[in-house]
Amino acid sequence: MLANYGYKDASGDFFITIDTDKCDGCGDCVSACPVDVFEVVDEDPNDPLRDEPVAMVAADKRKKLKYECGPCKPPSDRPPLPCVEGCKAGAISHSW
Repeated sequence: MLANYGYKDASGDFFITIDTDKCDGCGDCVSACPVDVFEVVDEDPNDPLRDEPVAMVAADKRKKLKYECGPCKPPSDRPPLPCVEGCKAGAISHSW
C-alpha cells in the first residue's frame, strides 16, 4: 500500500510516499533525516491488518513538509534526498 503524506498548493505538490509493502520498519529513514520527519510505529494506522513496524511521517510534520524537507531538496545535480538514499528497501519517494 502507498501511504502519501503532505499536501498540494498553488506552488506545487509536496508529498512523501512510503510503500508500506516494501517498508520493513528498520528505522534507517529516521536516522538519515536531519529534521526528524519520520517515525517508526508498531502498528500501521492505514493498514490494520499489518502486524510489523512501519515508518511514517510524524503527525506534526505532515503539513510542513515543504519547509521541513526544503533544505534537503536537491537541485538537479545533487544526490537523492537523505531519506530516499538511506532507505535500503527503496520504500520512500518524494513528489518533488
